[in-house]
Parts: sequence; structure tokens; C-alpha cells
Amino acid sequence: MSGYCDYAPGHPLHGPYHDGEYGFPSRDEASLFERLVLEINQAGLSWETMLRKRDGFRSAYHGFDVDKVAKYGERDRERLLNDAGIIRNRLKVDAAIHNAKVIQQLRREHGSFAEWLDANVHDESGKRRDKAAWVKLFKKTFRFTGGEITNEFLMSLGYLPGAHRETCPVYKRILKLGPPWRKA
Repeated sequence: MSGYCDYAPGHPLHGPYHDGEYGFPSRDEASLFERLVLEINQAGLSWETMLRKRDGFRSAYHGFDVDKVAKYGERDRERLLNDAGIIRNRLKVDAAIHNAKVIQQLRREHGSFAEWLDANVHDESGKRRDKAAWVKLFKKTFRFTGGEITNEFLMSLGYLPGAHRETCPVYKRILKLGPPWRKA
């Protein structure tokens, strides 16, 4: 299923991400926001580029502190657009700031970003939400979250299956953690 399982192991950047992060559930708000920002910024680029620039993003976006990013104004936008350590795209920068504000609202309404995600694993009828339903929800809720961005974000955090092949040793480790896509 996932070609990532073929080439990532042993790679200096992809290997650690494949073996210890990709597909693993996370509850930490900064980690969730980081993954969302990185997936948005990866659009049109390689994931390796994102892994290489990851530290630059962490620094530029104050460790992905949602409350700090939500307060960014024009001076911060300009700072980000001039930072060679990240992807300098106005739409992506604006999406990060806007989405931080959305996450604050989700926190007020649901307790946390993770709890909002958990509350939406199933649709209104109780059926497990599929990729198309997640994409529709994300497009309604966030900025710059098309089909691939939403799919990769959710797969990378265990909300959708497919991050690893069933024969990949990491797959078994993830199953033991009870990823959200496995919950009835």
C-alpha cells in the first residue's frame, strides 16, 4: 500500500520520520499544528524538502505554539515571507496564521484540536468518516486543505489508514497504539 515503506527505512531524513512519527497517533497540539503546517507547505514540493526545513519552520513559527501564531500580524507575515529557512509563500503563511486561530476556536468548543479530530472520526450517522468526508470537513474548517493535504495530515496521525503496509514492522507498532482509524 505505502511505497514509503520501501524507500524510507535507512534514509537519513525519511527513515526516522517513517519509523517513529508517520502514522503514529499524537495528542499534542503543537505536534498536530506542526504537521498541518508542514503538509500545507509541502504542496507542490517533496516531503524531503519539508523534513530538511523542519527546524527552520519550528523556529519561524515559535515551536508551533498555536496562541503565538494566532497573534501574528503584518510584521510577522513579512518576517516569514523573508525567511529562507521555510517556504516563502503568502497563501501558505496566511493559512498557517488563519488555521492557528481556527485551532483556538476548536479548543474552546471541544477542549483541544485532538478532541475535535476524535469527535469527527465518525459522521453524524455514526459511520466512520472516509477520506472524502474528512476532506469536505477540512475544507469547511481550515484554509489550504485540499484532498492530498488533508489525506496526508490525517494518515500521518493515524486518523486514516494507509501510512504503512501491513508487512512493515512499524505497522504492528502503530496497531498497538490503537490509531483512531481502527476504532469502531
